[in-house]
Amino acid sequence: MARATIKLTIHCDGASRGNPGAAAAGVIALDEHYEIVARAAVRLGRMTNNQAEYHAVWTGMQLAGQLGATEIEFRLDSELVVRQLSGEWRIKHAGLRPLAERVRAAQPAGARVRYAHVKREANVLADRLANWALDRIDPADATPD
Repeated sequence: MARATIKLTIHCDGASRGNPGAAAAGVIALDEHYEIVARAAVRLGRMTNNQAEYHAVWTGMQLAGQLGATEIEFRLDSELVVRQLSGEWRIKHAGLRPLAERVRAAQPAGARVRYAHVKREANVLADRLANWALDRIDPADATPD
């Protein structure tokens, strides 16, 4: 018997203050009715914005696996990450390659995954979660100005 199709739309955003600097990820998972079924706000430590974007997708992939997703559309405002994970662009930066592999390894078995670039205005909730997590970083973790 075939398993039921579980479709998720996952909005992801990574943020870094300082680039590199204190970083966080925000993730919102929506079901086929666009109801929020999961969310995450994760403090990541010190890294670049692109690294934080990859961590946001990885976090979303983990949520998708936990929710049993079979069809997943990731929506990000990072064109670089979308095109790299879609295979349209090569990953030239050596520091991003292991992060892309980590994302691919976390993909739920048999799930169809698509990556879509959206405008920043269409990714507001994920952005708010990432900034919420950043605002709660311990002062000791912050980068001096």
